[in-house]
Amino acid sequence: MAAMTTHEAFSSPSSRRWRYDVFLSFRGIDTRNNFTGHLYERLKEAGIKAFIDDSELGRGKAITEELIKAIEASKISVVVFSRRYGDSRWCLEELVEIMGCRKRLGQTVLPIFYDVDPTDVRKQTGTFGEAFDQKHQDKDPTKVKSWRHALTEAANLSGWDLRNTADGNEPKFIKMIVENIIGELPSTCLLSVARHPVGLNARLKYLTHHLRVESRDDICMIGILGMGGVGKTTLAKAIYNKFYNDFQGKVSFLENVRETAKQQKGLVGLQNQLLADTLKPTKPEVGSVARGKEIIKQSLQCIRVLIVLDDIDEENQLDALAGNCDWFGPGSRIVIISRDAHMLKRVTKDSLYLIQPMHKEEALELFSWHAFGSSYPKKGYHELSESVVTCCGCLPLALEVIGSFLFGKDETEWKCELEKLKRIPDDKIMQKLRVSYDGLSYSHRERDIFLDIACFFVGMDLNYVTQILDGCDFIAARGIRVLLDRCLITRSDENKLMMHDCLRDMGREIVRENFLDEPEKRSRLWHPKDVEEVLTETSATEKIEGLSTLNLVNSEVQKSFSTEAFTNMKRLRLLQLDYVNLTGDYKNLTKKKLRWLCWHGFPLVVIPREFDLQSLVILDLRYSKLTQVWNDHPQYFLEKLKILNLSHSHDLMQSPDFSRLPNLEQLILKDCKSLCEVHQSIGDLQRLSLVDLEDCKMLKCLPMSFHKLKSTLKDLNISGTNLAGSFLEMVSSRPSAADEIAIRPSFYELRELNLAYCNLTDDSIFVNFGGLNLDTLNLDGNGFRSLKNLSGLKVEMLCLSNCKNLRSITDLPTTLIDLYLHGCTSLEMAWLTGYRFW
Repeated sequence: MAAMTTHEAFSSPSSRRWRYDVFLSFRGIDTRNNFTGHLYERLKEAGIKAFIDDSELGRGKAITEELIKAIEASKISVVVFSRRYGDSRWCLEELVEIMGCRKRLGQTVLPIFYDVDPTDVRKQTGTFGEAFDQKHQDKDPTKVKSWRHALTEAANLSGWDLRNTADGNEPKFIKMIVENIIGELPSTCLLSVARHPVGLNARLKYLTHHLRVESRDDICMIGILGMGGVGKTTLAKAIYNKFYNDFQGKVSFLENVRETAKQQKGLVGLQNQLLADTLKPTKPEVGSVARGKEIIKQSLQCIRVLIVLDDIDEENQLDALAGNCDWFGPGSRIVIISRDAHMLKRVTKDSLYLIQPMHKEEALELFSWHAFGSSYPKKGYHELSESVVTCCGCLPLALEVIGSFLFGKDETEWKCELEKLKRIPDDKIMQKLRVSYDGLSYSHRERDIFLDIACFFVGMDLNYVTQILDGCDFIAARGIRVLLDRCLITRSDENKLMMHDCLRDMGREIVRENFLDEPEKRSRLWHPKDVEEVLTETSATEKIEGLSTLNLVNSEVQKSFSTEAFTNMKRLRLLQLDYVNLTGDYKNLTKKKLRWLCWHGFPLVVIPREFDLQSLVILDLRYSKLTQVWNDHPQYFLEKLKILNLSHSHDLMQSPDFSRLPNLEQLILKDCKSLCEVHQSIGDLQRLSLVDLEDCKMLKCLPMSFHKLKSTLKDLNISGTNLAGSFLEMVSSRPSAADEIAIRPSFYELRELNLAYCNLTDDSIFVNFGGLNLDTLNLDGNGFRSLKNLSGLKVEMLCLSNCKNLRSITDLPTTLIDLYLHGCTSLEMAWLTGYRFW
């Protein structure tokens, strides 16, 4: 990222990126160890990024350049006027700069009058008058005039006077200030709700009344009930956004619980996310559902939280995440979204909100936004639009999908599609949604892309899925863009492909409908019963393009099938086998069209030579029993392979020979506990952009060829290993006065560098990082006592949490935005003047 000049960075206040939420201006000897110190702690607890100048050292006659930058980089300045504030030339210079930023940058200034009369500040009387009469009488008159003007201007702003607020109760006073500051700040953690939230406000107002968030004594569980596509999740996201600030960041939105719970670490993963969301920056890890329930109860029973559980369909999910009201502190609100009325009535008693379909006027407006890009139908289309709305039953999902499908079509096409909709019974919503699917292109494989996502890829990373679909000779980017435009899929804030349950079920029904009793003739198999039937009876036909087995990781009896079951699958492109044993000749599995093999728990110690994988784009064998990937090396080149993921293969001792994988882009060997060798051919790879060796504790060094990679890495993770020292020597040599900084070309494009928990000490952190241009450098959990020589490093986020021996930091990068110091118990904060830290 190119550096901006100060003018460029701050010339557009409405669009600029603030580094800090709040800058605190105060007189240290008056309030550092009481009011301002307490305020700062409450701001941090609320998740507000507050800057505090934590040092009395090095103060001269003028404030430092670093402090000026901190003021300019803050959205809000809070000025704590105390009795001796006016004595300090430093404070007065700070105030002049703050008031200047208010004019130039649109910064908000909030004055606090702590044990001082606002009139004394405004008119420079009382202790402020004494300061000017006794301490500043010999100062530059121009300077004195600017100080007086800044005091008058600041005191005229709306602020808080402790003596006349909250009955003088300081804790209540601080709480009120924090709540007001939260209201001034736009949250960066809000969820995307809807492009066109028609009718949402009325429903939100009704539900807000029943939530009674203003009540701090009770604990309330409320259920949101409704059919698929009626807008339950949209309403829940709006609730989350509305009350996010009221809970000071102690909030969690767990989306799509039903599907997530089916995944390998389903409920445990959801418990971990709930704890991470509400207890940040602390992130406790749970190993089992039972343990997770205990930790949630112990950790949250004294905390006021807002938790939203989206799409709960089984009681065990609810029991694992919010089993009882007494798990949470007074004032907590738990919102549960489900289609199961019986379950919701059991846990929410009378607090149950049934979402009704839209009124016809609302439905017409929502449809018009998607069909015409305006709040009402285009001239000549009003009657047609009303007919479509009637056919859609005023269901928001149907209105969005059909409206997006009709966008840009002429009147003749509208009438044709309307006739199709009219022939479908009113209660057959999925059939109405299918009209949009039928309009997808054959030639651009848009239908295939939709069906692949519906059957296999919901919830997966967009870039990962794009790689697979491109490997299938689809134009994935174009097809996905069409599906997004037509509201058939969505993309989450975490870049995951999402699909409404109704649309997913519709896609799966399209695959199933022509061969209801003959699963072996379908193009895609995903249902456990159907998969087991086809594999057991070895009845598969060449029509099968994709197959995903049930997850058998927790099964008491390991399933085993014959490889002969795959013999006739000539068109197989996508294969997902989770914890399944296959017996027989692996030649039966060799498919020229196979692009994605995801086999978690691969049961063999080596991939058989006869198992030809040369058409693969992605090979994912996480949690495998492999000790080595191939005996010697495969007889063929995997020229199309882009991603190799062998993570958590605890018996794997060596990586494959990369000379047979010439186009590899991502190598993921996380938590391969026995890995002791990475093949030297890694240096010859020309497309490698990501290497993840996290927690490969037996790996002592990287091959010499890694020093001269022919590719340019963008992401390197060697946290939890002993590789950091040798890697740092690769980056640059030990610095001396005469040395030039020379970063190897392999690392020019490195953006994410993770060296956490690598046992780095003062002796091993000598490297000069200058020349690197990173987004994130993670040095968490290391043992060095001082950190220096970072001034030439370009990085926005520096993570040093749990570096318990760290005492001093010098020469921090000028590009730094976030500095994480949680758990740095030995750190002398005096080193951090001018920087924001956590």
